Amino acid sequence: MVDAHTRKTLAAIPLLRVNAGPRSGDLWRARHKEELMSLITYVKNNKENDNDWFRLESNPEGTRWFGKCWIVVDMLKYEFDLEFDIPVAYPSTAPEIAIPELDGKTAKMYRGGKICLTDHFKPLWARNVPHFGIAHAMALGLGPWLAVEIPDLVSKGIVKHKETSS
Repeated sequence: MVDAHTRKTLAAIPLLRVNAGPRSGDLWRARHKEELMSLITYVKNNKENDNDWFRLESNPEGTRWFGKCWIVVDMLKYEFDLEFDIPVAYPSTAPEIAIPELDGKTAKMYRGGKICLTDHFKPLWARNVPHFGIAHAMALGLGPWLAVEIPDLVSKGIVKHKETSS
């Protein structure tokens, strides 16, 4: 069901141990630190494998995340802003990643540009609480979503490359 490349990528992302959400005080700070270390490892591995596809940063509390993600389709780089908040019930509840500029452009998206991860990613997340974190959401949620949806939106002419559309 999962290909070898995905298994290898997933195995290289550190699992998290602290089961804490934004309202957990010192435990959340420990969880936030784990999240950052996991993300740093994932980004480092991506760069080493020439697979750099997102930038992410958070507010000081680690409750609001924002950045950029990109994908290359037909030799053109499509870049999007992304954002998400850490849910109060985190890590039991996965973050809802949003790409606001794509809001309403695909059926696999909810209001506000939140990408649809219900069928495939959320059950996987639920089975791996509290070990999965933001890096896992990027690797197993946003990454596959971009790989499927953006080429489709480009082929339908719904998403246009910024340099060629101006």
